[in-house]
Amino acid sequence: MTFTIGLMVYVMIWVIVLFMVLPWGIRIPDKIEPGHATSAPEKANIGIKLLTTSFLSALLWIVAYLILKK
Repeated sequence: MTFTIGLMVYVMIWVIVLFMVLPWGIRIPDKIEPGHATSAPEKANIGIKLLTTSFLSALLWIVAYLILKK
C-alpha cells in the first residue's frame, strides 16, 4: 500500500465513521427558542466527536492495513 492509497483509505474510513459518530449523545431541547430549528441539538460536542472519529478511524485503518498489506 503506497502512502497516497493509505491516506485515501484513512480519509474514506474517517468520513464513514464521522457519520456514524455524529448522532451520539444528541438531545433535542425541551424549550425551543424562536428562530431555531425544532431538531437543533442542545450541545453538539463536535470537538469530542472529531477526536473520537480520528481515533476510531486510526484503529480501523490499522486493521485495513494489516489485511491489505502484501
